Amino acid sequence: MGNRATREEIIRVADDLFYRKGFDHTSFADIAELAKISRGNFYYHFKTKDDILEAVIEKRLADRKAMLERWEMEGKTPVERITSFIDILIVNGDKIKLYGCPIGTLTSELAKLSHVAQADASRLFMLFRTWLRRQFVALGREADADALAMHLLSRSQGAATLFNAFQNPDFVQREVDQMKDWLKDIAAEGS
Repeated sequence: MGNRATREEIIRVADDLFYRKGFDHTSFADIAELAKISRGNFYYHFKTKDDILEAVIEKRLADRKAMLERWEMEGKTPVERITSFIDILIVNGDKIKLYGCPIGTLTSELAKLSHVAQADASRLFMLFRTWLRRQFVALGREADADALAMHLLSRSQGAATLFNAFQNPDFVQREVDQMKDWLKDIAAEGS
């Protein structure tokens, strides 16, 4: 593997481990072992675990931006695009059931640790908030677009947390269906 490929593999493995095990419970050795690289090669790319965390947050931001851009292209209307956001609970349901929301779990863990990168991790939520706000503005709800975005973001986070806690796919499906009904009502009020 070249230097760039090795670095990307370290970030990919760290991202997965931070999600499944948590940032605090993931060691350099865990990452190096799964990435199949020597510790010396590992330290060539990242001097500290915080350096890896920064790279993981940037990867997650880039991945989510690409997903939002895809939804923009695929969704003909704001309702279709927001529905893609709601459906992420089903699309990623198996992982959410096991580990929770990757954004919510990382942000919560870093807050508990009073970690300096908690503000950077919160940028992931801000990315969704800003994108959802734009969709609600496009629905004709400019006056309350941010409140609607925060409501949907908080409801989806709550559903992800409770899905992880109770492991009940019927619950999450009901929540998704209710969020979609709510969205239809919001769209009807905006037009």
